[in-house]
Amino acid sequence: MTLIGQKAPEWSATAHVRGEQKTINSADCKGRWYVLYWYPMDFTSICPTEIKGFQSLLDDFADEQTELIGVSTDSYFAHKAWLADRKTFTQEITHPIVADTNHSLSRAFGVLKEDLGVAFRATAIVDDQGVVRAMSINDLSVGRNPREILRTVQALRSGGLCAAGGRRVTGSSVRTFATETRSAA
Repeated sequence: MTLIGQKAPEWSATAHVRGEQKTINSADCKGRWYVLYWYPMDFTSICPTEIKGFQSLLDDFADEQTELIGVSTDSYFAHKAWLADRKTFTQEITHPIVADTNHSLSRAFGVLKEDLGVAFRATAIVDDQGVVRAMSINDLSVGRNPREILRTVQALRSGGLCAAGGRRVTGSSVRTFATETRSAA
């Protein structure tokens, strides 16, 4: 069953937020767009490339008035130790990373790989009305392109039709998304 066009599940979870343990929930995002992105595990090789990719686009997501929230099934303490490793993360990760240790958030969005107890590499874009507008799920071994997630947010927020390659078509006007970002400038 797809969640596209449906109200996003309500959730509440412990998160690593700038080194602190905080509880965040879907109510915190009420009236705002947000992106949840799941990754399988801390202390792996592909996951930090995605996390750093999302972090590098944080200002661009903010320009789109969209919150960015990472999620894995590891604990807050695992997140804290891993995100403090400056060999892996040369810059601080400032967006929240949820510790979905009871798997409730991953299960609610249908992205939990039950046999391993980890989340697939998944992304959900939720609009300001709390409706899931886009979802993607990759196998554990294939990383995502955070710039594509940004392009999808931009396209959804712009309204209208959006062709492949990030081009919005309205009459004779064409707008291209996510080719120029703050991090690319």
